Amino acid sequence: MNPLLEKFNTPFETAPFHLINNEHYLPAIKEAIQLAKAEIEAIKAVPVPDFDNTIVALDRAGEQLNTVSSIFFNLNSAETNDTIQALAREISPLLTAHGNDILLDEELFGRIQQVYEQKSDLPLTEEQTTLLDKTYKAFVRNGAKLDEAQKAQLREIDRELSQFGLKFGENVLAETNKYTLVIDKEDDLKGLPEAIKEAAAQTAEEKGQAGKWVFTLAFPSYIPFMTYAENRELRKQLFIAYNTKSSKGDELDNQQHIKDMLRLKNERAQLLGYANYADFVLEERMAKSAPAVIDFLQNLLEKAKSKAEEEVKELADFAKKLDGIAQLEKWDFAYYSEKLKKEKYEIDDELLRPYFKLENVIEGVFTTAEKLFGIRFVENSEIPKYHAEVTTYEVVDSDGKHLAVFYADFFPRAGKRNGAWMTSFRGQKIINGKDHRPHVSIVCNFTKPTKTKPSLLTFNEVTTLFHEFGHALHGMLAKGNYESLSGTSVYWDFVELPSQIFENWCYEKECLDLFAKHYETGKTIPAELIQKIKNAANFQQGYQTLRQISFGLLDMAYHGTDPKKVKDIPAFEKAAMKETQLLPEVEGTLMSTSFSHIFQGGYAAGYYSYKWAEVLDADAFELFLERGIFDRQTADAFKEHILSAGGREHPSILYQKFRGRAPKPEALLKRAGLLTQS
Repeated sequence: MNPLLEKFNTPFETAPFHLINNEHYLPAIKEAIQLAKAEIEAIKAVPVPDFDNTIVALDRAGEQLNTVSSIFFNLNSAETNDTIQALAREISPLLTAHGNDILLDEELFGRIQQVYEQKSDLPLTEEQTTLLDKTYKAFVRNGAKLDEAQKAQLREIDRELSQFGLKFGENVLAETNKYTLVIDKEDDLKGLPEAIKEAAAQTAEEKGQAGKWVFTLAFPSYIPFMTYAENRELRKQLFIAYNTKSSKGDELDNQQHIKDMLRLKNERAQLLGYANYADFVLEERMAKSAPAVIDFLQNLLEKAKSKAEEEVKELADFAKKLDGIAQLEKWDFAYYSEKLKKEKYEIDDELLRPYFKLENVIEGVFTTAEKLFGIRFVENSEIPKYHAEVTTYEVVDSDGKHLAVFYADFFPRAGKRNGAWMTSFRGQKIINGKDHRPHVSIVCNFTKPTKTKPSLLTFNEVTTLFHEFGHALHGMLAKGNYESLSGTSVYWDFVELPSQIFENWCYEKECLDLFAKHYETGKTIPAELIQKIKNAANFQQGYQTLRQISFGLLDMAYHGTDPKKVKDIPAFEKAAMKETQLLPEVEGTLMSTSFSHIFQGGYAAGYYSYKWAEVLDADAFELFLERGIFDRQTADAFKEHILSAGGREHPSILYQKFRGRAPKPEALLKRAGLLTQS
């Protein structure tokens, strides 16, 4: 009996993690592929193709395969091991081949085309029209019109790409797990808060180095060390370790993988009639074209650069005055920034941490969602989980009706990749009048509890939690008929709007008062501290904007260029980011080789989306500020036209329905303090 192929007899048909073993995955994937193939054959056997028996049937096909592969690949990101990684290398080509079998099936495409050509005569809703357009384009953009030789070439390209993407991620995770900075002299810990030292001692104990302190490249370890450690030489050492991941010329080096992926993506795009991979991707984005993205980034660069230069000069002067630092280096930036912020605004992370106990912040996020959207989160320990640290919830509406299942996974582990993300184990859809509700998860790498303290978050971790929860709301509040248009299945430069707008509540007293309570005294965060948070919100915004632009420009350079020009990864990266670099280069460092967003995740030719969506979120949040941050009418409109709507219409139409007009970029510039006063 394979639990992945049986009906899930669990609460809300959730994944039966307690029954699944690694040996179940491959047979389940193979069996589910055969079931999906039979469903495709049934679609092709229908005498007269129409919208329901072809387009809708195709959207419904492969449900079991989607379920099994979602479970497997989510665990490969959040709870992997050597066995799962080896399975991923075997499973990924099978899924790629199966996807191509569908998208390159001439007979199936002929039926889709037949329905598509009748579009103007069919009585379709907006959502149905979108599904038809999306289905037809998916086939065309994935080779349905190619000849047999070209289709064979596309299959081989996709097979190789799937392998390189997996290997890239495996290498970054292995590098992250491999490195440790072991400290045996307490003097080398000067400047570090007690909680960070305690966490490092706990890590040392776990790694068989009792009596010492161990720092790693996981965010909750790396970032505090770079922010507070007085020992400049050790900061340099850790910085270089972090920024040379998978670039050392050994078996974990990703430089050749990058070149291979760029070559293959470009070949694929050209095979389909596009000049380069960026042109292929951006055709289905709000931005529409590479020149539009470059113009957008350059316009922001123009607005932010002089401010960023002023900020770096101010910091360099401060470091020189404070400690006689003749040349500010990259490993100095976080350390002196924190000191300067404290001097200017009388605030720092360690002052705020006691007010952000993880459990309280979770409760705050839930209360914010309840006040805005009338939903509640009820912990349910009967729902199976893939790791003991995961917490499971049922999400219900104001009438107690089931809306979603929510998984929360917060702490770093050896089997979990760095960063934070939202994902789902099951999407939302309506079949024969039955609403199949989603199973949504957020995965983070936050500060762990120690023997004497609970998990106390930095303010940045608080905003990260709100950010990922915004994505989760997009999934949990989905209300569409078709899974491929539901929840976060929207244009990539629109998907960050729900997440980024949700961060705004973290800066508002009315929201912070709900959950920011001192973990020892229970006292609510003082009003003056909240004001300091707001005052410091634009601290070094010019520099931070430039940093995001630099990643966007690097991404566009890689994916909008002839890969033959990418001969030397370090030289290419340096040239692409030259306009945005305000600190001296550090010889031997390289961020491309661990730039997982664009080489492992879905952000290739799309990293600009973060800044693009910031324009939308700043403009959208202005409406909440005008009417009240918990104004129910505004929240209902946001829920109806953004969170619940998914991709049923073009995002610009959905945004205008919510806002009553197109977004104005001035809102972002104003919020970031980059709007030039006339």
